[in-house]
Amino acid sequence: MYALISTISTWAIPAIIVFIPLYAYFKRVPVYESFVEGAKDGFQTSINIIPTLVGMMVAISVFRASGAMDWIVSLMRPLLDLFGVPGEVMPLAFLRPITGAGSLAFTTDLIKTFGPDSLIGRIASTIQGSTDTTLYVLTVYFGAVGIRKGRYALKVGLFSDMVGFVAAIVICMIIFT
Repeated sequence: MYALISTISTWAIPAIIVFIPLYAYFKRVPVYESFVEGAKDGFQTSINIIPTLVGMMVAISVFRASGAMDWIVSLMRPLLDLFGVPGEVMPLAFLRPITGAGSLAFTTDLIKTFGPDSLIGRIASTIQGSTDTTLYVLTVYFGAVGIRKGRYALKVGLFSDMVGFVAAIVICMIIFT
């Protein structure tokens, strides 16, 4: 069974890469021209979202450099200690919805410091897998298609991140302690 899964996973991507152009060819779709047109659209989309991304990155840098994140975590420390939650993972609750690269760097640092098999390492890894970069997604995708009113999407996205964060902590504490 392992050999079958290994073979499928090895050949899945190359098969898809070969299948799509062949399918398009038989359907008489101009494959290369369609690719070039899509690349042009993707380039234009990238140019359109650059100002939004720059603004978001500046806001993230200001938030982290100001010490606001450390202050918020220090305020929450007594509550976290009450439930036995390691406070070291708390910055992920703020970083993960904002920046994937920043939260991954923070998670990597936690894993290097505490180890991948520690409760902190496991919680951080689970948070990475069970939450999303909501603000980044809304900024990029809503900016790309010109949506200006995304307040409900923001509320639902941040709520789902909070649920994922809490669930990751609870499940890891149940399983690994």
